[in-house]
Order: sequence, then C-alpha cells, then structure tokens
Amino acid sequence: MEFRQLEAFLAVVDEGGFGRAAQRLHIVQSAVSQQVKRLERELGVTLFDRGGRVVRLSAAGERLLPEARAVLAAVRRTREVAARVASGAEGVVRLGTVNGSGERLYRALARLDAEGLRVRPDQSPPARRLAAVRDGALDAALVRAATDVPGLTVVPVWTDPLYLALPAALADRRGPHLGDLADLPLRLAPREHNPPFHDLITTALRASGHVPPAGPPFTTLQRTLADIASGPPSWTVVYRVTDLPPAPGIVFRRLADPVLTTSLVLPATPSPVRRHLLAAFGG
Repeated sequence: MEFRQLEAFLAVVDEGGFGRAAQRLHIVQSAVSQQVKRLERELGVTLFDRGGRVVRLSAAGERLLPEARAVLAAVRRTREVAARVASGAEGVVRLGTVNGSGERLYRALARLDAEGLRVRPDQSPPARRLAAVRDGALDAALVRAATDVPGLTVVPVWTDPLYLALPAALADRRGPHLGDLADLPLRLAPREHNPPFHDLITTALRASGHVPPAGPPFTTLQRTLADIASGPPSWTVVYRVTDLPPAPGIVFRRLADPVLTTSLVLPATPSPVRRHLLAAFGG
C-alpha cells in the first residue's frame, strides 16, 4: 500500500469524482483511476460502486474510509515531526550527565523541555561519555575537567571548588595548596578511569614544582577516606557531588587552585540541537 494510493482514494471521496480528484492532485484522471484500482487489488475489496454516473462509496469503501484518513493523518504528522527534528526544533537529546550538578542541570533541562526537546540522560564514566560523543552515540556530554579534547568542541559551563582530604592529625601543618602535601603519597584513580580529572591534578602538581609519590589508587570515596584516616599518611583530592561526606579522622581543605570546570562537550560538526544545548547551558 502506497501513500499516493490512499491519497487518490480520499481525493475521489472528497471531490465527488475522479475528474475533480485529478485536478486536486494535479495529475491526469487515468492516473487517479489506476491508483484506486491498485489499492482495491491490494486490499481485495471494491471501494466504489461504478454502475452509475455518480461515484459512490461501496460498503467496504465506507468502512475503510476512516482508516484511510487516519493513516494519511499519521503519515502527515510523521513528516511534520521529522521536519521539526531535522531542524532541531523538536526531538530527543542524548546527553551525558554528571552526578551532583543539581539546580544548574535542572535549569538547563527545563530550558530544553520548553523548546520541545526531551533529554535522554547517560551517566556512563567520563571516558565512555567522551567516546560516545565522538562516535555519535551521544549528542553532547557534560564532563568535569575536560579542556582540550581532540576532534570535539569543549564549552565550559560552570566551575566548582576542589578539596584536599587529609588525615586530621596533619591538618594544622598543611596549607590549602597542592604543593603543601608534596611529601605525602597521593591517592588518585588510574588515569583510564577518568582521564580529564587525573590530568587536571597531575598538571597542577607539575606546575607547582612538587610531585608527590603515588599512593594506593583511589577506589570508592568512602573506602579511600577510611584508608586515609586509619592507614599511613596519605591524601587525595575530591569535589562535592552533594555534601562532603562525614568522615571521622579526615579534614577537608578547600583548594585555592585549581578549580574544577564542568564543560559541555559536543561534536565538532554542527548539529540541529547544538544551538539549543548551548543556549540551555549558557554557552
């Protein structure tokens, strides 16, 4: 069954004849007749009683008429929606998100919703989020500490402070700078788990001229803080997802520098939803 067959059927019904239907469709009358006959053959029914001078719907035609109208309406609606999606005025945005972005993310989502765009969130790890933007599986992703990502566009959208987490016994002897802890082992997750954050901290340490020895790897936040509180002196760097967790034996010190920048990472080539994402996140 083809769209033009249904269109010819309805034109004959609405115009009261094959000739006027042909005028409406801007084709010859024989083409209208052919389209209707093909539809009748495909459906296995006769749609019109052709015995007299006036074209009348058959009983089968009367029954199928509302179905045909519904199909054509659905096709037209599908085309309209497709055009809006292609222009970026409507559709689904596949967005990689970060935990703990709170009101800032909710405001951006509300702006996208007001533009007719629904967000399908993805909270995969940072490295996977970046790969998904690169291969087209995501339209964009929020990534912490991303600066220069080859082949992608990086737009900073907000900043958050970083905090040192160190044993309470050392709190009075250590200042709010990375270099103040250069003699203590640093607990960082392996770079492949979160390349942007790992690079942010190691680059800042090298810039300070103080590179601490590597400590045991950062695992989970609670486990790492417990190990710092009870084991040999070591430290780590954290950021707030909600509130900093209660951690007996641990002191948190806000770092003077660096800060943690969250960026919107997009494909380098423009897309229909790009301007909506930039406007929603203030980029």
